[in-house]
Amino acid sequence: MADTTKHLPINRGTLISDLKSIFSLVKTRRTAAFIYGFMFAFVGFTVFLALNPSPNSAAPWFTNIFSTSGKDGSSSSFSSRSQFPSIFSYFFPNNTSPRQVQTFAAPPPILQTNFSRSGNNTFQSPTVNREPSTVQNHNQSTLNSDKAQVLKANQTSVPTPQTPLPVSNNASSSPSVNKAPPVVKNQTRSTGNSNQTAAFKANQTVVSAPVTQAADNKSSSPTAKVGSSEKINSGKDEKKVEQKSEPSNYTASLSKKQRNETKPAVSVKQGDDDLIESLKKCDLFDGNWVKDDSYPLYKPGSCSLIDEQFNCIRNGRPDKDYQKFKWKPRHCNLPRLDGSRMLDMLRGRRLVFVGDSLNRNMWESLICILRNSVKDQSKVYEAQGRHHFRGEASYSFIFKDYNCTIEFFVSPFLVQEWEMPEKDGSKKETLRLDLVGRSSEQYKGADIIVFNTGHWWTHDKTSKGKDYYQEGSHVYGELNVLEAFRKALTTWARWVDANVNPSKSFVFFRGYSASHFSGGQWNSGGQCDSESEPIKNETYLKPYPPKMTVLERVLRGMKTHVTYLNITRMTDFRKDGHPSIYRKQNLSKEERRSPLMFQDCSHWCLPGVPDAWNEVLYAELLVKLHNNQQQQQKRPMEYIRDL
Repeated sequence: MADTTKHLPINRGTLISDLKSIFSLVKTRRTAAFIYGFMFAFVGFTVFLALNPSPNSAAPWFTNIFSTSGKDGSSSSFSSRSQFPSIFSYFFPNNTSPRQVQTFAAPPPILQTNFSRSGNNTFQSPTVNREPSTVQNHNQSTLNSDKAQVLKANQTSVPTPQTPLPVSNNASSSPSVNKAPPVVKNQTRSTGNSNQTAAFKANQTVVSAPVTQAADNKSSSPTAKVGSSEKINSGKDEKKVEQKSEPSNYTASLSKKQRNETKPAVSVKQGDDDLIESLKKCDLFDGNWVKDDSYPLYKPGSCSLIDEQFNCIRNGRPDKDYQKFKWKPRHCNLPRLDGSRMLDMLRGRRLVFVGDSLNRNMWESLICILRNSVKDQSKVYEAQGRHHFRGEASYSFIFKDYNCTIEFFVSPFLVQEWEMPEKDGSKKETLRLDLVGRSSEQYKGADIIVFNTGHWWTHDKTSKGKDYYQEGSHVYGELNVLEAFRKALTTWARWVDANVNPSKSFVFFRGYSASHFSGGQWNSGGQCDSESEPIKNETYLKPYPPKMTVLERVLRGMKTHVTYLNITRMTDFRKDGHPSIYRKQNLSKEERRSPLMFQDCSHWCLPGVPDAWNEVLYAELLVKLHNNQQQQQKRPMEYIRDL
């Protein structure tokens, strides 16, 4: 004890002297300046890091140092709302940085090889105004390539999917930095395609709202309900938007708001596919005429291109009800002709009508419908500036903005009218059953060709068949009109098979249009001026024309597929649709003496019945172009398989 007491002052003195010697080093100016400089640099660098966030999500920030996570996965923080991220994120790169957004460029379009027209496909662009929310306990493995993308760790953006039919004009693929990130727990999902809601791994930030897919009578994709806390900073002003965060069940359906947003997308794509499918299975020509006040397709008197003989309103016809009927097939809905869409379908193409004046009736109808859909009608004009369309061999209307033409070639028999020299030097008119029409070389390369013939085969020369029909140098003394009709159509069919490329051109044949002469024929006082309503009782319809039976047999024997527009029955109802006495304005002396003796009960007033023929043509083109697109989409996949 004595020894301890004795040496205690010595030890204490030694300790104090040691400390003094250490702190004496600080007294030097260089050392003091270095220490103070280091401290100021450290403090300044720390403040700089806190106030200037880095784009690197893995940088040592302290944002969450004062934040805690609730049980529901939502984020809560103290009132101080410190903006310092957690330093642990530097060492654990999976941690989310809610304030930082890293944008990735969208990938190039990927060739779609699986095209489904089922009820489960919805095309919708992502909407940036929708908040992502918390999604929990999601486990699903998906094999279809139309579903969500899985982002890797630390990936913070979802590329905008390439969709064939964008339906949202307000959609944007750009990220929004003010969105609260979703918290996703225990989620496992393997996906292939990008047209559905994206699935996210734990601690992963989403930038844009996911694209949702609506399901029919079942839920097949996770949908995050709107609900998260969001803080919006704008300079000195601070606006807080607080919402409750709700975990969504993986098999839950879309929220009410999202259902309402998705419906238009479903109706556009799904409705279009359903329409095409229904048209494929439907007999478009088995139906009835129904009253529809939304018709006609263009305002009467608005189309100056209608020939006088079809312009019944201008010629003084008082009644208008005949314009307000539409054709309604029994087992499907015939789509209303959308002029803008049809012009898009015809862009860069030639549509050609070949036949008699009834095809000219249909041609003028279509020109008026499509012209009415063009904003600048001065860019729709006849190629040679003509305004009357009788007497010439062909006419062509140009739709300049669409780089398409709609043409008409006069060929009432589809075979050549001929002149045979007689011994006395005169010429005998004949019909060459073995030669196709002279203009055929001009339209054989057209993209869409609509043929017709029929009415001229009812005239005296053709119906009697005496010294009129010719093959080679032989003129038949007498030949039955049905046999002559078959020979002529066979000549036409062989020409089509040899000259029209079915992979490039669609070929149609419009059937016989019914006439309604009462008390005579077109040249013997037949009348129809008293008719103001369609036939309602089918028992009053005429039997199917024998010539059309011959036509059907010829079409079945062709190599080239020809679509038969069988409008005979649908026109037979419409005894009210003819010009009758309203076929012209300036009558001759004989016509003024007996106006009722000169009536047109073969052609049709415009607007009127031929508009419905063009609606049928429009429906057929919708189906054909849809089938073509599907075939073209399958070819790349077949090529890949071959590789």
